[in-house]
Amino acid sequence: MNSTKKTPSVKLGRPREFDMPTALDRAMQVFWRQGYEGASMTDLTTAMGINSPSVYAAFGNKYGLFKAVLDHHDKTRAGFLRDVLAAPSAKDAAARFLLGVAEHATDPSHPPGSLLVQSGLTCSIAAAKIPEEVARHRAGAELALRERFECSSAATELPKGAQPCTLARYLIAVANGMCVQASSGATREELQQVAQMALAAWPEPASRPQRAASSCETLAK
Repeated sequence: MNSTKKTPSVKLGRPREFDMPTALDRAMQVFWRQGYEGASMTDLTTAMGINSPSVYAAFGNKYGLFKAVLDHHDKTRAGFLRDVLAAPSAKDAAARFLLGVAEHATDPSHPPGSLLVQSGLTCSIAAAKIPEEVARHRAGAELALRERFECSSAATELPKGAQPCTLARYLIAVANGMCVQASSGATREELQQVAQMALAAWPEPASRPQRAASSCETLAK
């Protein structure tokens, strides 16, 4: 008697029933307002309009969702950073950065301040990796600014002795402070005044800058 072989059934994964960018935007708002630890899974799933099994299937856990939100945030801010790096001079790049931060930190379409400051500002020992993860994303902007200023140094847009790494760190420190002030109610005009004061201390070259052999604008691509 011949036995009939049964072909094993193939289970196809169910397609995601939600729009990923929209879901991440909504989760970002929750993490931004409440911080990583203050945001419960109930808060997140309610804001995203997705049930818990779907969230866990897509992101693994709350930490996985948070990492996806940080990556999504980087993508939404990529155009701003490209514009900063494409500035015609080091000081122009610094101005675009700080004034852009003032605008972004007070944009009414999202919570005041910055996701990369508020979300990991205070965490318990159990969530010790969250500030490190947030710091890693902030470091991306600092590195991009440092490379832009290194190029500026080669083009003599900066005076001899100016340290590109220190200038980049300075701008990030000022920007972070501006974001904290915004979260406490500072207005856009007040933050713009802080930015202008920081820019007034920007080191100027003694002579007119020369164009670098390799244009600094290529960093923005």
